[in-house]
Amino acid sequence: MTQTEPATRLLFNKWDLGEVQVTDPSLVRYISLNPVIVPHSTGKFTRQEFNKANMLIVERLINRLMQSEMNTGNKQLATRIVRDAFEIVHKKTKKNPVQVLVEAIANTGQREETVRLKYGGINVPKSVDTAPIRRVNTSLYFISEAVSKAAHKSKKPVAACLADELIAASKGDVKAYSVNKKEERERIAKSAR
Repeated sequence: MTQTEPATRLLFNKWDLGEVQVTDPSLVRYISLNPVIVPHSTGKFTRQEFNKANMLIVERLINRLMQSEMNTGNKQLATRIVRDAFEIVHKKTKKNPVQVLVEAIANTGQREETVRLKYGGINVPKSVDTAPIRRVNTSLYFISEAVSKAAHKSKKPVAACLADELIAASKGDVKAYSVNKKEERERIAKSAR
């Protein structure tokens, strides 16, 4: 009896998740690339706070896009937006769009933020390091916020806005909204050291 190698399962039947590399060592544990055909886990990762680290990163992006007021609860619509955006990203960059998404998350996750400490009735901002899972959460938030702002009252489709934001964020372009927000928060944290 010979053992055959398992067939690779492709995201949206196109993108191979096996070739995607997470270059930031702190985010390896929190960016899940478990191969699935359709990014829909039916809520099995919602039981505990850190369980979402096991959810496919593309599904987390889809869920984040669903939290805006326009797409609330429309998972099929959000999935179609992400699928179309991945097509545009592949046409423009000739790279695996999941790799572009992972690079965008690594470039838009803030490494430092501020907290408020209260000393005798006075609030004092203090700079602290950001946990890796919070970096992933905030980067997905910045990307989805950028997409909603770019597509609001615009003739440009949402998928094109998402593709442009992912490409710009993966390059670390400061003109990208998500990279700009990250720089702004890190600048505030640096002044609170």
